[in-house]
Amino acid sequence: MHRLVLAFVPCAALLLGGCLAKTAVDIATLPVKVAARGVDLATTSQAEADRNRGREIRRREARLGELERDHQRLARKCAAGDRAACEKDERVMAEIEDILPTIPVERD
Repeated sequence: MHRLVLAFVPCAALLLGGCLAKTAVDIATLPVKVAARGVDLATTSQAEADRNRGREIRRREARLGELERDHQRLARKCAAGDRAACEKDERVMAEIEDILPTIPVERD
C-alpha cells in the first residue's frame, strides 16, 4: 500500500504543477485585467458616442412627431371653440420650439 502511495506522489506533483503554474499566472495577471476592464467601462469609444448620439436624435424626432400630431388635433379643437384645447396647444407649440433647434437638419 505504501508503495502505491509513493508511486502516486510524483505523478500527482507533475499533474498539479501545471495547475499551480496556471493559477499563479492567473493571479499575477488579474490586476492588469481588472484595470483594463475599468478603463473600458470608464471611456466611451467614438462608435459608442456616435450610436448614443443617433439614439438621442431619433428619440427627439419621435417626440417631435408626437407633438406635431397633438398640435394638429388641438388646433382643430381650438378652431371649433374649445378654450382648453387652445391653452394645451400653446404648451405643445412651446415644447416644439424647444425641441426643433436640437434636431440636426440634413442639407442637400
